[in-house]
Amino acid sequence: MAQGADGDIADGRVARIGLVGFGVAGSAFHAPLIHTTPGLELAAVVVRDPGRAAAVRARYPGAEVVPAVEDLWRLGLDAVTLATPNATHVPLALSAIEDGGVGVVVDKPLAPTAEQGRQLVAAAAARGVPLTVYLNRRWDGDFLTVQQLVADGALGSIRRFESRFERWRPDVVDSWKERAAPGEAGGILFDLGPHLIDQAVQLFGPVSQVYAEVAATRTGATNADDVFLALRHSAGGVLSHLYASAVAADLGPRFRLLGDAGGYSVRGLDPQEAQLRSGADPSSAGAEWGRVPPASWGVRSGAGGDSGGGESPVRVPTRPGDYGEFYRRWAATLLEGAPVPVDPSDAVYGLTIVEAAVRASSDRLIVAVGP
Repeated sequence: MAQGADGDIADGRVARIGLVGFGVAGSAFHAPLIHTTPGLELAAVVVRDPGRAAAVRARYPGAEVVPAVEDLWRLGLDAVTLATPNATHVPLALSAIEDGGVGVVVDKPLAPTAEQGRQLVAAAAARGVPLTVYLNRRWDGDFLTVQQLVADGALGSIRRFESRFERWRPDVVDSWKERAAPGEAGGILFDLGPHLIDQAVQLFGPVSQVYAEVAATRTGATNADDVFLALRHSAGGVLSHLYASAVAADLGPRFRLLGDAGGYSVRGLDPQEAQLRSGADPSSAGAEWGRVPPASWGVRSGAGGDSGGGESPVRVPTRPGDYGEFYRRWAATLLEGAPVPVDPSDAVYGLTIVEAAVRASSDRLIVAVGP
């Protein structure tokens, strides 16, 4: 499909999108991808801050700037994207569904609780509008590579899967994620936990048991900044070890897999976030979008035992990442009735794991989880 200057596709159909919020999530992770996706038009942005409003007008002169979500419903939109603080996701999504009657993309987490997430799913189904969740890390290049290795059986039967989002941020910053009140889905468990859990479940299926250590370790921290989850998957007994930390002075591998026919590990982060934050997008970056240089590819080790006899470690090319795939699928949902990019029930399930982790950590026990 050929893309026109305003985001239309060759047959002239276009879905008009409203973006709610123009902080880091809205300005870096959503607006550039909406703007460069064939079949989507960034038609309006809700923003109150004058500086951010000016930035919207400079970058996206075709988008109408409005101060309130309610102003969107007169603009003939097809869908909205919510890039707002976690505590606002449920009321804003309900407004879009019930008042606007439009499709909704909710940035993760879908809701502060699994029950609230179920209520959103039910509301969207009752109104007949599509609802999806921006779990964009499904399209990280390193995750796509891991997914392919597992699907191909390149490492044999997987016994343990390790996944990390670790950072070194020893000081608490004054942000809503750090200062969120109880019940507002703040802290690193709600920020990065949904991605870690979703990737593990995408690879190995539902979870039967959860063990967790959830802590606020920094001076002045009121929300979790250091998290470890151990998930036992129902099929095959794979054990996923998931880490999310703001206090990791020594960063571990992004992924590490151990199977009965070999292992794989890769370090560093998918480059798309850095590219988006720098002002690039899939259109401007061209062939370099989401690509990892060979020096940063992961390593696969053969199974031969300490005595030797296995394969020598080899570099595995990292597949290019592609966050744009989320919005291409969303365009197909809105224009052609295709399935949503991420089933919101997947996000609800992830929240049940988050809740089990909180209980496991506070009660110091292993929590059983249903499918």
